[in-house]
Amino acid sequence: MAEVYLQSGWLIPLYPLLGILLTVPWMSLRRTGPRPAGYLNIITTLFALVHAVMCLRAVWGQVPLRWSVVWMQVADLSIELPFELSSLNLAAVVVVVGLNLLAQIYAIGYLEMDWSWARLYSLLALFEAGMTALLLSDSLFFSYLMLEILTLGTYLIVGFWFNQPRVVTGARDAFLTKRVGVLILLMGVIALYPLAGTWSYTELAQWAADSPIKGTTIATLVGLALLAGPISKCAQFPLHLWLDSAMEGPLPTTILRNSVVIPVGAWVLIKLTPVFALSPVVDGVAVAIGTISAIGAALISIAQVDVKRVLSYLTSAFMGLVFVAVGTSQVGVAYFLLMSFSVAIAALIASTGSVILTCITQDLTQLGGLWSRRPVTALSFLLGSLGIIGLPPFGGFWAMRFLETGLWYDGQIIPFAIVLAINGLCAFSLVRMFCLMFVGPPQMMTGRAPEPIWSVVIPMAAMAGLTVHIPIIIQTLKLLPIMQTAIGETGLLLIWSSGLGLGLGIVFYGIQREKLPADYLPQWFVKLLADDFYTSGLYQNLFIWPVATAATSFNWVERYVIDGFVNFVGVASLFSGETLKYSNPGRSQVYVLTIAICVVLLGLFMSWSYLPNLGQFPVF
Repeated sequence: MAEVYLQSGWLIPLYPLLGILLTVPWMSLRRTGPRPAGYLNIITTLFALVHAVMCLRAVWGQVPLRWSVVWMQVADLSIELPFELSSLNLAAVVVVVGLNLLAQIYAIGYLEMDWSWARLYSLLALFEAGMTALLLSDSLFFSYLMLEILTLGTYLIVGFWFNQPRVVTGARDAFLTKRVGVLILLMGVIALYPLAGTWSYTELAQWAADSPIKGTTIATLVGLALLAGPISKCAQFPLHLWLDSAMEGPLPTTILRNSVVIPVGAWVLIKLTPVFALSPVVDGVAVAIGTISAIGAALISIAQVDVKRVLSYLTSAFMGLVFVAVGTSQVGVAYFLLMSFSVAIAALIASTGSVILTCITQDLTQLGGLWSRRPVTALSFLLGSLGIIGLPPFGGFWAMRFLETGLWYDGQIIPFAIVLAINGLCAFSLVRMFCLMFVGPPQMMTGRAPEPIWSVVIPMAAMAGLTVHIPIIIQTLKLLPIMQTAIGETGLLLIWSSGLGLGLGIVFYGIQREKLPADYLPQWFVKLLADDFYTSGLYQNLFIWPVATAATSFNWVERYVIDGFVNFVGVASLFSGETLKYSNPGRSQVYVLTIAICVVLLGLFMSWSYLPNLGQFPVF
C-alpha cells in the first residue's frame, strides 16, 4: 500500500486543482451562499495532506523516487519535467499543505461575513498547487514556471478587495517589483542550459562539481542572473518594498504568503547553491544582500506602528539569514532556517490577526492590556516569537546556532557578528510588539476584546504547538544532517544576544513611562527608520521620475512631431484636392493643358542635371 501511495505522489498538486474546479459553481451563485466552496477546498487540501504524509512514510529512509515527463520536443531540443519524491521534498510539502489547511480553517472565522469565499479559496488552492508542484520538481525550468504562477496568484490575492484604491496599488506594486527579478531570472535560466545541458537540479549539482567555467566571468553573470529571482521573491534589498504593499490583502492570505510562499522562493535559491558556488563573487553578493536586508529590515521593524508592517519586515530580515547561509554554502542550515521560520511566522501572523479581528485596528499605539483578555492569543504570539529568535529549545535557536557555528569555523567573523546583531534586533522588535499589544493598561480599542471564535483560535493554537515541536520533528525524522544538540559557545552567544534584545525591549516598553522610547532618540533617526530609510523616495527620484519624464517626452514627440507631420501631409493632400475640385471648370481642353504642363515640368525636373552639359556633347 505504501508503494501505491508513493507511485501516485504526482497527484498531490492535483488535489487543489480539483478544489478550484469544484469552486467554480459558487463563483456566480448567490442564493445558496459561497460557503460550500470553502468547505470543498478544505476537504481537497485534507486529502492532499494525507497523501503527502503517506508518501513521506513510504520514502522515509529509502532512495528518492525520480521520474520525468517529456513536456516538449522540437528538433534537437527536448524539455523534460523531472520530479523527485524524497524525504526532504515531501516534508516540505507536508509543511506547505498543513499550513495551507490551517490558513483555510482560519479564514472561515476571519472572513465569516465576506461574500467572496469562492474566489478566496480558489486562489489559496492555486497557491497550494503551484507550491507543491515546485517542491516536487527537480527542474529549474519547471520551477520558473511555478514561480510565475505564484507571482500571478500574489497579484490576484493582494488585490482581493479590488474596490479599494490602496489594494489595487499594492497589488500592482507587488506584481511589477517581482517582475523585475523574475525577468532577470529567466535570462539566467536560458543562459544556463547551453552551458550545463540540463535544468535538473541533481544534474546541475553534478555538473557544477567539475564545471569548466568555475571562477570565470560567465559563471559570475549567470549566477547573478539566477540570484535576482530569489531576491525579488524573498523581498530582499533592493526589491523588498513589495512585501509591505502585499499586506493589503486579507490576513489569512498573509499567513500563507509569509509562511510558505516566500520560503518556497528561497527553496529555489537553496537548490541552486552548487551553481552559485562556481563564482566567489555570487556568494559574496548573496551574503552582502542578506546582511543588508536583514539588518535594515530588523531596524525598520522597530520603528513601525502597524502590526502587519512589523511582521513583513521581520520576514525580510529572516530571509536575509537564508541568503547568508546559501552564500556560505550551508545548505542544511538554510533548509532548517526555512522550516523553523515557516511555522513560527504563521503562529505570529495568526495571533496578530486574532487581535485585529476583535479590536478592529492594527495600530500598536491603540492596543494594550490584552494579556488578561486574550491568554490563548498572547501565548500563541509568545511561542511564535520564541520560535524565531535564538532561545533554546526552539527551532530558531538551533537553526541560527548551526549557522553561527559554520561562520565561525570558516573564519567569517563579520557575518558572525552581524547574525548576532540581527538576532538581538529581532528579539527587541518582537518583545516591543508583544508589550504594546498585551502588556499595560487596556486602551480604548481593547476594553472589550474576548477571544474570537473556534475557527480562529484552533488553527492559531495548532501553529503555536507546531512551533514548539518543529525541532523534535526534524530530529525524529532525521531530515537534515545537523542533529547536534549541544549548545556550545556560539549557542551561548546567541542566548546572550537574545537576552539583551529581550531585556532592552522589556525595559523600554514593558515598564510604563511618561515618554515614549522614540522621544529619547533624534527625530531624524526615527523618521529614517519609520520611512524605510527613504527607499520609496529614492525609487521615486532614481527610477520612477526619470522613466515617467522620458515617457512624457517621447509621448510629446510622437504626438506633436511624428504624428503631427503625418497629419500635416494628410491635411495638405485634402486641402489641395479640395482646391482643385473648386478650381476645375470641367472642360477637356483644360485637362489636356494641365497634363501637358505637368509632363513638361516633370521632364525638366528629371533632366535638370543634364542641362549645363548640353554643349559638351559632339555634333555629327
